[in-house]
Amino acid sequence: MASVSLSSAYAPLASEMDELLPDRDGVVDVHTHLGRDEDGQSLDLARLLGYLDQVDGAARACVFPLHDPDRRPAYRLPNDRVLQWARESGDRLFPFCRLDPAEDPVAEAERCLGLGARGIKLHPRAQSFGFDTPAAAAIFEVARDAGVPILIHAGRGMPPMDALADLALRYPEVPLVLAHAAIADQGMFAVRLADHPAALYDTSCWSALDLIELFARVPAERIVFASDMPYGRPLGGLFQTLRVAAYAGLDGAERASVAGATMAAVLEGRPLAKALPPRLEQVRPTSGRLARVSNYLLMGFASAVGAGPPPDLARSLPGISLARAVCRDPDPGAVGPALRRIDALLADAEQSLGHGGEPAFLAFGLVMAAGAIAATEPLVGA
Repeated sequence: MASVSLSSAYAPLASEMDELLPDRDGVVDVHTHLGRDEDGQSLDLARLLGYLDQVDGAARACVFPLHDPDRRPAYRLPNDRVLQWARESGDRLFPFCRLDPAEDPVAEAERCLGLGARGIKLHPRAQSFGFDTPAAAAIFEVARDAGVPILIHAGRGMPPMDALADLALRYPEVPLVLAHAAIADQGMFAVRLADHPAALYDTSCWSALDLIELFARVPAERIVFASDMPYGRPLGGLFQTLRVAAYAGLDGAERASVAGATMAAVLEGRPLAKALPPRLEQVRPTSGRLARVSNYLLMGFASAVGAGPPPDLARSLPGISLARAVCRDPDPGAVGPALRRIDALLADAEQSLGHGGEPAFLAFGLVMAAGAIAATEPLVGA
């Protein structure tokens, strides 16, 4: 599988994406990184733009540093690198500065914003901080005064995040992007920030089930596409996001807003669209066969991630094998076509997952797509 765009395994997914979002020049990937991470991951400008090109030659992204070994003091060197790479990107990247609340965050934020940063990134797990501190409040005040958004890790490894909700409600003028579908405390955020004017949720999340629940709990007008590059890839992430959005009843214009128009409005300082009640019911019919597929694929993902950092994607193979066993059901019922499609994707993925490197990441995108299909396949007669 040398190229995602040319891969026969990805061709059906690309065709479906053409139907879900025919014009992808407005895509904005809200959550990407550049540079190096202590966990061994890295991404340079050329590769990031190449991944965006797989979506569309005009696709753009918000970008910030990884947990860089050169982050001290105050993330200055990684922030300067990201700002420079953004200048070299042909206006395709919106640079965010990453801050450590323990290392002069206000001065670093003001410095970076003066150099062209368009937002702020905080990672409370990596930097080991909470939000009930004067430093956290001071960062929100800087963002408020500058009129820029703050994107915050709200995924794996976090304790209850009520203090962040408290802070967001103290500063409702600050656009807030809760990363990873806010899975660390999704229900709490959905309830407590229901009336916040600009609390957004990004879709950089491996499980389509988490995204489905997100669309059932918060307005679609507050959900924004993200991939988490280099840990994810935009093509696979966008397929999952669009597939879930369609399952949630969004039309083409609404899917385009999730894919990029909503975040573009935030970055340009324009008013957001009116938040409407979620269209997706919180209690939904399900197929036991497809639920088993989702379960085994999530088991595989947990095995792969639990082995790291970095993740060992080959450890997902036993879960994939169990999912494929479900697909071989001689009496699949109404979901037979979906099971056959899932099985074909997983068969292709199995061939490359053991090789490591980029082929394994591309193969894992097929697993992610299979999970999205399992979670969102319309049920006949439901």
